Amino acid sequence: MIKKIAFTMYSVNDLARARKFYEEDLGLKMTQEFNGQWIEYDLAGGCFAITSMLKDQIKPSANSGGSIAFEVDDVDAMVTQLKEKGRTILREPFSSPVCRMAVVMDTEGNAVTLHKLNRAS
Repeated sequence: MIKKIAFTMYSVNDLARARKFYEEDLGLKMTQEFNGQWIEYDLAGGCFAITSMLKDQIKPSANSGGSIAFEVDDVDAMVTQLKEKGRTILREPFSSPVCRMAVVMDTEGNAVTLHKLNRAS
């Protein structure tokens, strides 16, 4: 029986560069580091991890596999900030009946969705 999602993990080529994106650009706070190859960010509802230990087996990708969506306060403001830093926006902000979202690319080539529910979460 599955109890919960233990973590979501992205493979990265350059851990220091990826950390800068997730910590400085997106504002995540590192909670664990293992052997200089695995970084965890504990968030409400789960854990997000980046790792360089699998880079020979699992390549970063924006279009071949799973993706993560981070709930943010303001999708448009975050996209503007990322553009100012020269980051790649894969899908400009758009609205659905239940949310507003955009898709950006991290420094390693992974797609990251920025998401904001229309109602209080």
